[in-house]
Amino acid sequence: MKLLRTSAFLALGVSAVLMTGCGSVNDGAAASGASDGAKASDMTMVTVVKLKGIAWFDRMDEGVLAYGKRAGIDTRTEGGDDVSPEKQIKIIQDLIAQKPTAITVVPNSPEAVANVLAQAKAKGIITVAHEATGIENVDIDIEAFDNAVYGEKIMKSLGTCTESKGEYVQFVGGLTAKTHMEWVGAAYDYQKSNFPDMKRVEDPIESTDNEAAAYQKAKEILAKHPNIKGFQGSAGNDVPGIARAVEEAGKTKDICVMGTSIPSAANKYLATGGIDKIFFWDPALAGEAQLEIARILATGGKIEVGTDLGIKGYNSLKKLDGYDNVFLGDASIEADAESAKQYDF
Repeated sequence: MKLLRTSAFLALGVSAVLMTGCGSVNDGAAASGASDGAKASDMTMVTVVKLKGIAWFDRMDEGVLAYGKRAGIDTRTEGGDDVSPEKQIKIIQDLIAQKPTAITVVPNSPEAVANVLAQAKAKGIITVAHEATGIENVDIDIEAFDNAVYGEKIMKSLGTCTESKGEYVQFVGGLTAKTHMEWVGAAYDYQKSNFPDMKRVEDPIESTDNEAAAYQKAKEILAKHPNIKGFQGSAGNDVPGIARAVEEAGKTKDICVMGTSIPSAANKYLATGGIDKIFFWDPALAGEAQLEIARILATGGKIEVGTDLGIKGYNSLKKLDGYDNVFLGDASIEADAESAKQYDF
């Protein structure tokens, strides 16, 4: 039987203050396109998301629009109707022709979009990425937190829930989704070192960030591995789809379901026990953070260790070891059924 724990959680609010960072990276400044005299009213910034029309990126769109209104910058999101890297490439190609001040991107495959981002930079367009550690041809990559630490947190909770034993599987939106693979990789390593009586019985399973696909694949896992004790999800639609399959199988009390999602997508199953805990960051604030970095660079500023973006969770940036242009916030949240009620997204 799964073991449940409740703990205190940190709530992140939406910021209303813009602050200019300073310092060096790359040396922290945009390679081109920056101007000390740039005016907000003359700027256009576009955030290219993994997928339009799902709760996670609907929430990011809220942040992008709120930031633009507050800063006086023309901002919007664009994205495909599926997680195809080719669609993101086409969107960015079309944007380059429009010559925006900045393109920020949450890539489905960092490797796939690297070349088109190089084209953007060559045209003097500032490029900022999110969920893309190590991506090439961007001025700055901003991560909400250290992805390895985040993956370990999920496994610590999953191991506690399963009483440190039993079979489990991990879902990812796609095998090319950089952060998803970092999370499950760190979680797997932590499990092997700390929960030797747990066993991952499949390689990471792709859901394409589609709840129906996650549901169907979870049903297949339940049939193939009837003694399964845990599921870890990575895409925002993974754990709702998994929970539906677990509930239909009548195994809510026997199987632990945890992973990345936001309350609006997961609350239904948190309330029934189908999902035990979710881990997340506020996509709206992540959208704002990308744009504020682009604004700083566009006005001739720089990003360095300690830069305060004036956005909750991104108040004192850290640099990720081994990279010159990857910066980390401290924006992770975890919530069970009760604590998730405090969030309105």
